[in-house]
Amino acid sequence: MNWLKEGANRYGCAIHAYVLMTNHTHILVTPSTRGSVSRLLQYVGRRYVPYVNHQYGRSGTLWEGRFKASLIDAETYLLVCYRYIELNPVRAGMVASPSEYGWSSYKANALGHNDSLLTGHPLYLALGADAGTRQARCRAFFDVYLADNLLTEVRNCLNTGTPLGNDRFRSQIEAVLKMNVGQSRRGRPCKAADA
Repeated sequence: MNWLKEGANRYGCAIHAYVLMTNHTHILVTPSTRGSVSRLLQYVGRRYVPYVNHQYGRSGTLWEGRFKASLIDAETYLLVCYRYIELNPVRAGMVASPSEYGWSSYKANALGHNDSLLTGHPLYLALGADAGTRQARCRAFFDVYLADNLLTEVRNCLNTGTPLGNDRFRSQIEAVLKMNVGQSRRGRPCKAADA
């Protein structure tokens, strides 16, 4: 956690939510510059991997491959992502309530516990004029069932690198980047007459 905080400060990444699971991690982050997230995760890996290898007498990498990331339409999906991330231990059957899990941002975002790793996202801060109101509204979001279709949409976008948002949002991202983003149709391209 300390290395994550150091890296976030060093590379200009604002961390809004996180969960550390036994076999994976989710982090909701806003980078300040292009490449900030990559540099943050490289920073953590260059410290954490040697530490674990030394601590447990092992060698080699800990992760199977490159991290997965997805841009999100914050107006529509930010609070969905908070819930997706902080409910991960509940969905995994590790705890009955997110407040029971110690390696998550839930206690800070919903209960007001101090967590210096976190930076409040402007949309989270807009939930209320004071911390108590924001936390109460945040807890209320967790009382509402996170629909399976939303879970599937978040997972699919994360796994394919597709921006999480509507078609207009994706088109805007593609226009800025001047390239297609995310998952495209598999198989042979359609013939002009078929299109």
